[in-house]
Amino acid sequence: MTVMRLPLLLAASLATFAASASAAFVPVPFLSETPVRKFTAPQWVIDPAKTYRAEIETTKGKVTIEFYAQQAPKTVNSFVFLTLNRYYEGVKFHRVLDGFVAQVGDPNTVTGPRATWGQGGPGYGYYLELDRALKFDKAGVLGMARTQDPYTNGSQFYITLAPTPSLDGQYTVFGRVVEGLDVVQSLQKIDPSSPAGENVTPDEIKTVTILVDDGKATP
Repeated sequence: MTVMRLPLLLAASLATFAASASAAFVPVPFLSETPVRKFTAPQWVIDPAKTYRAEIETTKGKVTIEFYAQQAPKTVNSFVFLTLNRYYEGVKFHRVLDGFVAQVGDPNTVTGPRATWGQGGPGYGYYLELDRALKFDKAGVLGMARTQDPYTNGSQFYITLAPTPSLDGQYTVFGRVVEGLDVVQSLQKIDPSSPAGENVTPDEIKTVTILVDDGKATP
Protein backbone atom coordinates (compact mmCIF):
# COMPACT_ATOMS: atom_id res chain seq x y z
CA MET A 1 0.00 0.00 0.00
CA THR A 2 1.27 3.46 -0.87
CA VAL A 3 0.94 5.98 1.96
CA MET A 4 0.14 9.51 0.77
CA ARG A 5 2.05 12.21 2.68
CA LEU A 6 0.38 15.56 3.24
CA PRO A 7 2.45 18.60 2.31
CA LEU A 8 4.16 19.95 5.39
CA LEU A 9 2.27 23.27 5.30
CA LEU A 10 -1.11 21.54 5.08
CA ALA A 11 -0.17 19.14 7.85
CA ALA A 12 0.90 22.02 10.08
CA SER A 13 -2.35 23.86 9.36
CA LEU A 14 -4.40 20.80 10.23
CA ALA A 15 -2.45 20.33 13.45
CA THR A 16 -3.02 23.95 14.42
CA PHE A 17 -6.73 23.65 13.65
CA ALA A 18 -7.04 20.45 15.67
CA ALA A 19 -5.24 21.98 18.65
CA SER A 20 -7.44 25.08 18.52
CA ALA A 21 -10.61 23.02 18.16
CA SER A 22 -9.78 20.89 21.22
CA ALA A 23 -8.66 23.79 23.40
CA ALA A 24 -10.64 24.64 26.52
CA PHE A 25 -11.12 28.40 26.61
CA VAL A 26 -12.04 30.08 29.90
CA PRO A 27 -12.95 33.75 30.55
CA VAL A 28 -10.32 36.15 31.85
CA PRO A 29 -11.65 38.28 34.76
CA PHE A 30 -12.26 41.97 34.11
CA LEU A 31 -10.00 44.54 35.75
CA SER A 32 -12.72 47.18 36.03
CA GLU A 33 -16.44 47.13 36.79
CA THR A 34 -17.13 50.12 34.53
CA PRO A 35 -15.56 51.33 31.26
CA VAL A 36 -12.20 53.10 31.55
CA ARG A 37 -11.09 54.91 28.39
CA LYS A 38 -7.94 56.85 29.23
CA PHE A 39 -4.52 55.43 30.10
CA THR A 40 -0.88 56.41 29.92
CA ALA A 41 0.31 52.89 29.03
CA PRO A 42 -1.07 49.35 29.01
CA GLN A 43 -0.21 46.90 31.75
CA TRP A 44 1.24 43.61 30.60
CA VAL A 45 -1.59 41.12 31.01
CA ILE A 46 -0.97 38.24 28.57
CA ASP A 47 1.32 35.27 28.16
CA PRO A 48 2.24 35.19 24.43
CA ALA A 49 2.73 31.44 24.64
CA LYS A 50 -1.00 31.00 25.29
CA THR A 51 -3.91 31.23 22.86
CA TYR A 52 -6.39 34.07 23.38
CA ARG A 53 -9.78 34.79 21.89
CA ALA A 54 -12.28 37.62 22.14
CA GLU A 55 -16.04 37.18 21.98
CA ILE A 56 -17.40 40.49 20.70
CA GLU A 57 -21.13 41.01 21.18
CA THR A 58 -22.38 43.57 18.69
CA THR A 59 -25.80 44.96 17.90
CA LYS A 60 -25.87 42.48 14.98
CA GLY A 61 -24.65 39.41 16.86
CA LYS A 62 -21.51 37.71 18.17
CA VAL A 63 -18.10 37.67 16.53
CA THR A 64 -15.28 35.48 17.85
CA ILE A 65 -11.68 36.53 17.21
CA GLU A 66 -8.56 34.42 17.72
CA PHE A 67 -5.38 36.43 18.29
CA TYR A 68 -1.82 36.02 17.03
CA ALA A 69 -0.16 36.62 20.40
CA GLN A 70 3.23 35.26 19.38
CA GLN A 71 3.45 37.29 16.16
CA ALA A 72 2.03 40.54 17.59
CA PRO A 73 2.40 40.41 21.39
CA LYS A 74 2.28 44.17 22.04
CA THR A 75 -0.85 44.61 19.95
CA VAL A 76 -2.66 41.63 21.46
CA ASN A 77 -1.66 42.68 24.96
CA SER A 78 -2.98 46.20 24.42
CA PHE A 79 -6.28 44.90 23.06
CA VAL A 80 -6.69 42.47 25.95
CA PHE A 81 -5.75 45.13 28.51
CA LEU A 82 -8.27 47.61 27.11
CA THR A 83 -10.95 44.95 26.92
CA LEU A 84 -10.41 43.89 30.53
CA ASN A 85 -11.05 47.53 31.44
CA ARG A 86 -14.30 47.46 29.41
CA TYR A 87 -12.87 50.09 27.05
CA TYR A 88 -14.77 48.89 23.98
CA GLU A 89 -18.24 48.70 25.51
CA GLY A 90 -20.59 51.04 23.63
CA VAL A 91 -18.00 51.96 20.99
CA LYS A 92 -19.44 52.25 17.46
CA PHE A 93 -18.35 50.84 14.13
CA HIS A 94 -17.80 54.31 12.69
CA ARG A 95 -16.32 53.23 9.34
CA VAL A 96 -17.72 50.23 7.48
CA LEU A 97 -16.89 50.27 3.77
CA ASP A 98 -18.36 47.54 1.58
CA GLY A 99 -15.64 45.28 0.20
CA PHE A 100 -12.96 46.85 2.40
CA VAL A 101 -13.05 46.98 6.22
CA ALA A 102 -15.23 47.45 9.30
CA GLN A 103 -13.43 49.82 11.68
CA VAL A 104 -14.14 50.38 15.37
CA GLY A 105 -12.40 51.26 18.63
CA ASP A 106 -12.63 55.05 18.88
CA PRO A 107 -13.96 56.15 22.30
CA ASN A 108 -15.07 59.44 20.71
CA THR A 109 -17.96 57.50 19.17
CA VAL A 110 -19.45 57.03 22.63
CA THR A 111 -19.82 60.66 23.70
CA GLY A 112 -17.97 62.83 21.17
CA PRO A 113 -19.43 64.70 18.17
CA ARG A 114 -19.34 62.92 14.81
CA ALA A 115 -16.70 65.31 13.56
CA THR A 116 -14.25 63.68 16.00
CA TRP A 117 -15.06 60.07 15.15
CA GLY A 118 -11.94 58.27 13.98
CA GLN A 119 -9.57 60.57 15.86
CA GLY A 120 -9.69 59.12 19.38
CA GLY A 121 -7.50 56.66 21.23
CA PRO A 122 -6.59 55.27 24.64
CA GLY A 123 -4.07 57.97 25.59
CA TYR A 124 -1.02 56.03 24.44
CA GLY A 125 0.48 54.70 21.22
CA TYR A 126 3.03 52.08 20.27
CA TYR A 127 5.03 50.95 17.25
CA LEU A 128 3.40 48.69 14.70
CA GLU A 129 4.31 45.00 14.60
CA LEU A 130 4.80 43.37 11.21
CA ASP A 131 5.07 39.69 10.37
CA ARG A 132 5.60 39.26 6.65
CA ALA A 133 3.89 35.86 6.74
CA LEU A 134 0.60 37.44 7.86
CA LYS A 135 -1.43 39.00 5.05
CA PHE A 136 -4.74 40.76 4.57
CA ASP A 137 -5.57 38.05 2.06
CA LYS A 138 -9.18 37.29 2.91
CA ALA A 139 -12.24 38.54 4.75
CA GLY A 140 -12.05 38.26 8.53
CA VAL A 141 -8.46 39.40 9.08
CA LEU A 142 -7.96 41.59 12.16
CA GLY A 143 -5.76 44.65 11.70
CA MET A 144 -4.74 47.62 13.84
CA ALA A 145 -5.58 51.08 12.50
CA ARG A 146 -3.09 53.94 12.75
CA THR A 147 -2.11 57.24 11.18
CA GLN A 148 0.89 57.62 8.86
CA ASP A 149 3.05 57.63 12.00
CA PRO A 150 4.12 54.01 12.74
CA TYR A 151 4.05 54.76 16.47
CA THR A 152 0.29 55.41 16.54
CA ASN A 153 -1.15 51.95 17.06
CA GLY A 154 -3.72 52.52 19.80
CA SER A 155 -7.24 51.19 20.23
CA GLN A 156 -8.84 51.45 16.78
CA PHE A 157 -8.91 48.22 14.83
CA TYR A 158 -10.62 46.81 11.79
CA ILE A 159 -11.81 43.54 10.31
CA THR A 160 -11.43 43.04 6.58
CA LEU A 161 -14.57 42.42 4.54
CA ALA A 162 -12.59 41.12 1.54
CA PRO A 163 -8.95 40.53 0.55
CA THR A 164 -7.12 43.87 0.90
CA PRO A 165 -3.53 43.36 -0.29
CA SER A 166 -2.96 47.13 -0.36
CA LEU A 167 -2.70 46.96 3.45
CA ASP A 168 0.02 44.28 3.49
CA GLY A 169 3.25 45.34 5.18
CA GLN A 170 1.77 48.61 6.44
CA TYR A 171 -0.55 47.63 9.27
CA THR A 172 -0.35 45.09 12.09
CA VAL A 173 -2.20 41.82 11.55
CA PHE A 174 -3.02 40.44 14.99
CA GLY A 175 -5.86 37.97 14.63
CA ARG A 176 -8.65 36.50 12.58
CA VAL A 177 -12.39 35.84 12.82
CA VAL A 178 -13.09 32.21 13.71
CA GLU A 179 -16.87 32.60 14.15
CA GLY A 180 -19.37 35.23 13.09
CA LEU A 181 -17.92 36.49 9.81
CA ASP A 182 -21.50 36.77 8.56
CA VAL A 183 -22.17 39.17 11.44
CA VAL A 184 -19.21 41.32 10.42
CA GLN A 185 -20.43 41.38 6.82
CA SER A 186 -23.90 42.48 7.98
CA LEU A 187 -22.71 45.53 9.94
CA GLN A 188 -24.31 48.80 8.91
CA LYS A 189 -22.27 50.35 6.10
CA ILE A 190 -21.11 53.87 6.90
CA ASP A 191 -18.59 56.18 5.26
CA PRO A 192 -17.57 58.97 7.67
CA SER A 193 -16.10 60.97 4.79
CA SER A 194 -19.47 61.13 3.02
CA PRO A 195 -22.22 63.62 4.00
CA ALA A 196 -24.66 60.70 3.79
CA GLY A 197 -22.88 59.14 6.75
CA GLU A 198 -24.37 61.79 9.04
CA ASN A 199 -27.78 60.14 8.69
CA VAL A 200 -26.61 56.58 9.33
CA THR A 201 -27.01 54.88 12.71
CA PRO A 202 -23.91 52.70 13.13
CA ASP A 203 -23.77 49.35 14.84
CA GLU A 204 -21.78 49.15 18.07
CA ILE A 205 -19.97 46.82 20.42
CA LYS A 206 -22.07 45.85 23.41
CA THR A 207 -19.56 43.75 25.35
CA VAL A 208 -16.25 41.96 24.79
CA THR A 209 -15.09 38.91 26.72
CA ILE A 210 -11.49 37.70 26.63
CA LEU A 211 -10.95 33.94 26.68
CA VAL A 212 -7.69 32.07 27.22
CA ASP A 213 -6.81 28.45 26.56
CA ASP A 214 -6.34 26.95 30.02
CA GLY A 215 -4.24 24.11 28.64
CA LYS A 216 -6.87 21.46 29.32
CA ALA A 217 -7.97 19.81 26.09
CA THR A 218 -11.65 19.07 25.65
CA PRO A 219 -12.71 15.46 24.94
